[in-house]
Amino acid sequence: MSNDTGRAIGTESGIRWTYAFVDRPAGLLGPAQAFWAAVTDTRVSETRGEQGEFVTLLPGAGDACVKVQGVDSGDGGAHLDFAVEDVDAFVGAASALGATVVGAHTGWSVLRSPAGQLFCAVPWHGETVRPAVVDGSRLDQVSIDVPPAAYASEVAFWERLTGWDSLTGSLPEFHVLRPPAGLPIRVLLQRLGTERPTASAHLDLACADIGATGARHEKSGATVVARHAHWTVMRDPAGGTYCLTGRDPETGGLPKATTADRP
Repeated sequence: MSNDTGRAIGTESGIRWTYAFVDRPAGLLGPAQAFWAAVTDTRVSETRGEQGEFVTLLPGAGDACVKVQGVDSGDGGAHLDFAVEDVDAFVGAASALGATVVGAHTGWSVLRSPAGQLFCAVPWHGETVRPAVVDGSRLDQVSIDVPPAAYASEVAFWERLTGWDSLTGSLPEFHVLRPPAGLPIRVLLQRLGTERPTASAHLDLACADIGATGARHEKSGATVVARHAHWTVMRDPAGGTYCLTGRDPETGGLPKATTADRP
């Protein structure tokens, strides 16, 4: 996907891996770590950061693709980290597309999309092997919830930022960005029904059986917020919401027989 005024930058700037970040209030970091380690069958790494605010969830096999962060204000949410070959090139190209740098650190940067969603550019350290499906489910998607007025421009921004396959969702309010084979986390852009100041994000899991996965999550401390025909909204022990979706955990796509499912 390219044109004369601005090309998709994902391949050129070297997106080589993706991380889904679970952002939760710092005071609830312990319960968040324990819950997400349990439901992804991972172990918690040693803490990092000036205040011990970062951990990585380490799978038994394959490379990590989920991290947990304690935030000082707000209820948290989710964000993406793009592991790239050239952080400076990625940041420069993202800025040219309309992103804003909100935190420049040694070797990595925090940026904000035009609609206000945070994401990070970090160095690639050779990650290549996607972790396996866990008990019929996989955390594989960051859903960016976008105010209606900003939706079209936000979809265009993420399309050009990643250069990934851009797919219209099965419902008009959904748009999917599907990464190259092997990358563990994809992006769903969801148009909200009402306006709000900025975009936000939550995590989605692909589930072979939503009911069975939901029961396991409840045993680990989650609660059901709302049940829909093809997805269930959950709340984790740290207060964050996320969704269990009826997608194939191996491919991330919809079951072939389903025509009105969530992407």
